[in-house]
Amino acid sequence: MTDLAQPFLGPWTAFFTMTATAAATLIGLMFVVVTLVSGIERTGDSEVGISTFSTPTVIHFGAALLVSAILIAPWPRLAGTFALVTLVGLAGVAHMSRVAGKARRLTAYAPDMEDWVWYTILPFVAYAAVLVGGVTIPFAPPAAIWILGGTTTLLIFIGIRNAWDVVTYLTMERIGSQTKGRDITDESTQE
Repeated sequence: MTDLAQPFLGPWTAFFTMTATAAATLIGLMFVVVTLVSGIERTGDSEVGISTFSTPTVIHFGAALLVSAILIAPWPRLAGTFALVTLVGLAGVAHMSRVAGKARRLTAYAPDMEDWVWYTILPFVAYAAVLVGGVTIPFAPPAAIWILGGTTTLLIFIGIRNAWDVVTYLTMERIGSQTKGRDITDESTQE
């Protein structure tokens, strides 16, 4: 735990700067998407759907940003990275356990196997890997940094895929509701 941080973290600065920048940019884009789809009619199950599908996507980007920021900070020793990254991993595992519970309670939409894999299983594995990476820092810093580099990348790609899935779903819902509205309007004008 008394190892100096620079020899282990220094070579990864550019990589984690890139992942932090990508994650921060994608968080901003998620805010834009939420604003654009805000006019879609909501059902009673919408809040659970948002906290099951959209919010975790932002959290994945946020976790990638946070882990990257922790690893590019100018730590004198590895103890700070060990503690903070381990906490991020624990928080992520706990959050994904809650998301899985919410997904089971959905009534308006039944997640299929692809949803379970991308929205719960892969993120849970990613946060478990963050936890393993954090715990491994004191014992095998080079291996831990590789684990964390792979995991931040995985969280970003999970977020990208899930953001696309949510946007596509919401767009199709909007098109469907507009089409239904036109059908009703067309029928009323014909009478």
